[in-house]
Amino acid sequence: MKSKVIYICQECGRQEAKWIGKCPDCGNWNTFIESIKEKNNGARARSSKFTAENPKSISDIPVKNNERIITGISEFDHILGGGIVPGSLVLLAGPPGIGKSTLLLQVAESLSKSGKKCLYISGEESLEQIKLRADRLKVSSKQLLVYSETDLQEIIAQVQKIKPDVVIIDSIQTVFNPDLSALPGSIGQVRECAEEINRAAKSERISIIISGQVTKEGSIAGPKLLEHTVDTVLYFDETKDSFYRIIRAEKNRFGPTAETGIFQMTKEGLEAVENPSKMFLESRPVDAAGSVILTLIEGSRPLLLELQALITRTNFSMPRRQVSGLDYNRVLLLVAVMERILGLGLEHYDIFLNIAGGARVNEPACDLSIIMAIYSAYKNKPVDENTIIIGEVGLAGEIRAVNSIEKRINEAKKLGFKTCIIPKGNMRNLSYDTLNIIGVLTIKEAVRFIDVERR
Repeated sequence: MKSKVIYICQECGRQEAKWIGKCPDCGNWNTFIESIKEKNNGARARSSKFTAENPKSISDIPVKNNERIITGISEFDHILGGGIVPGSLVLLAGPPGIGKSTLLLQVAESLSKSGKKCLYISGEESLEQIKLRADRLKVSSKQLLVYSETDLQEIIAQVQKIKPDVVIIDSIQTVFNPDLSALPGSIGQVRECAEEINRAAKSERISIIISGQVTKEGSIAGPKLLEHTVDTVLYFDETKDSFYRIIRAEKNRFGPTAETGIFQMTKEGLEAVENPSKMFLESRPVDAAGSVILTLIEGSRPLLLELQALITRTNFSMPRRQVSGLDYNRVLLLVAVMERILGLGLEHYDIFLNIAGGARVNEPACDLSIIMAIYSAYKNKPVDENTIIIGEVGLAGEIRAVNSIEKRINEAKKLGFKTCIIPKGNMRNLSYDTLNIIGVLTIKEAVRFIDVERR
């Protein structure tokens, strides 16, 4: 009997009976590939139940306090919301060579040393290759079990046999289900394997972490369904100098999203950065015009970053506006506000803005910092090095209140800053004995602080 041919979108997994150019669901072009539709002959029929229990009242379901599994790696636990939830499925995605396997092996070692039974499964390396990497990272726990396999059925059998507390699979693109004729890493294989692994995690109440690759556009390779199947999605990224690694939580069913964890790459693996704000500010210049300190809220964590501005007279009819780490269109808007409200002739100058350390900022609370940095560079008057600047700027030059003001100020206080310029709307109920809190209503009031301080 002739097999039925179908076409599957590489981006979202939509199926069509014939090839089409544009996917109706995700809108991408030329993403459909030919595949063979499998027959459901009964052999692959499986239960979708996670447990054999009957429905219960939600008030009668027992939940232990502090039930999460602590990995012992502070930044990794932070972005997970306090640790790994038993029975959850976590996806760690990132480009090749960024350090996914390194971090996961370190997590496995830390869990094993804390008394947890951990199984590390690699579909990319042999046992000897894993051992070589483990020696470099000084991973030697006898409680850590390693296994090299790509067959999904063999992996599930070992998990059910050993019943570890945590399973790490590196990576999902190498795992294949022999019931499917598609190649490993294809849409059908990734989708089917992820669903099977999720069933195993929920039914056996075993926490599973899988790694995945990202495409050149920065999205996770495989169907979009993969992100919906897992409980937590973590994106691995790096700063411009490739020295620091940043993990962002894009999805978390058991904790806050938009959390970040910052790691430092060393010869012995990835080390958690306990004080990111201090790390980003440790090399900042003193008494440099155009250098200001801004505050950013990443998830629940406040970060202090250095913003640098450089202004030079343009040699062209159209001045350059070059931005690194900021929203380019937002910067253009703020430059227009400065020209209109402050009367500056910025159309004759090239403007360069940069967030030191390679971080990215896309928050309205940093508007006033951008304006103050540009004004400081334009006037060649430094902002006091012990001052942080917070505030959102409107088109009329007004400074609007921002959220999480106390978190931002407390972080500045912890690092020894003395003065905070903030919106006047945030001044209510603020009381700090060791800090000079200055409330401003407009950008004219704010830039006057630079002129007065540096006369």
